[in-house]
Amino acid sequence: MRDFIATLPKAELHVHHVGSASPRIVSELAERHPGTVPSDPERLRDFFAFRDFAHFVEVYLAVVDLVRTPADVRYLTYEIGRELAIGQAVRYAELTCTPYTSVLPGHHDRGMPIEAYTEAIEDARVSAERDFGIVLRWIYDIPGEAGLPAADATVEFALRHRPEGLIGFGLGGPEIGVPREQFKPHFDAARAAGLRSVPHAGETTGPETIWASIRELGAERIGHGTSAAQDPELLAYLAEHRIPLEVCPSSNVATRAVASLEEHPLPRFVDAGVVVTINSDDPPMFGTTLNREYEIAADLLALDEAGVAELARAAVRASFAPDDVTGRILQEIDDHAVDQSDLVAD
Repeated sequence: MRDFIATLPKAELHVHHVGSASPRIVSELAERHPGTVPSDPERLRDFFAFRDFAHFVEVYLAVVDLVRTPADVRYLTYEIGRELAIGQAVRYAELTCTPYTSVLPGHHDRGMPIEAYTEAIEDARVSAERDFGIVLRWIYDIPGEAGLPAADATVEFALRHRPEGLIGFGLGGPEIGVPREQFKPHFDAARAAGLRSVPHAGETTGPETIWASIRELGAERIGHGTSAAQDPELLAYLAEHRIPLEVCPSSNVATRAVASLEEHPLPRFVDAGVVVTINSDDPPMFGTTLNREYEIAADLLALDEAGVAELARAAVRASFAPDDVTGRILQEIDDHAVDQSDLVAD
């Protein structure tokens, strides 16, 4: 199963741009900008040992602080593409980017023009597709903890400085004390411009946050949605309206949203008929990979190789990839499943 998953073509729908920085990438950035983040990969493991969600946000923002120049953005993005394609067999990924924390002065009193940020991610996107065969697309998200000023800036970045690869609009960060409803005008504007609505919801709060994301923000997919398991009516709604959940098991345990993998609600989602996709969120920070998340899902759901292949198909179908890309990856998954079956038969 491990070998099958490692070479299985995949789509990654819930993975954060800065949060995808591996120890190798963070070490390089820390060498460029010495400070609070250790450059020694061994020490980085201790640095990434999270106590709770608030501590995770603190560590995440410390890594954000290392991405200070357009060259840093370009390096980070291109190297993420390399690691996803070569290490995880990812053919298509929607990276959640938070330009507000890079473009405007915030925790590090430095910033870069949005035009330079956009040019850097786009150059990396085109280069990664050329060099590694991976298709990258962007979701710009509002850092919820920064409130309405961040929302105003993010929607302006998305609409007035829209990069070619931008396909979605999201909302991340802490949920407690950050009601989804206040961001309705921003999501309305983004959706009117053709961007897809993909907010985080129900990770550290209850089902009401998911309901608000659907009703107020027009959510087409839900980031995490862990607490949906508490509300049978919500599960039925998600299933009926085919609103996928972007499930990230190891992340949920690391941030204490779920007590343990054994208690993860993924099986309840599947039993209720909800569309689920398997994702890695901030994989190096949580000591995981997309391959590992598929292994966990296979264990929780008692799947064979055919079942795992169907999970991969579900992510492709739930993506916002162009039809030609979707069709190509689905065919690759089918071919992979057939090839593995032939090997077993032989």
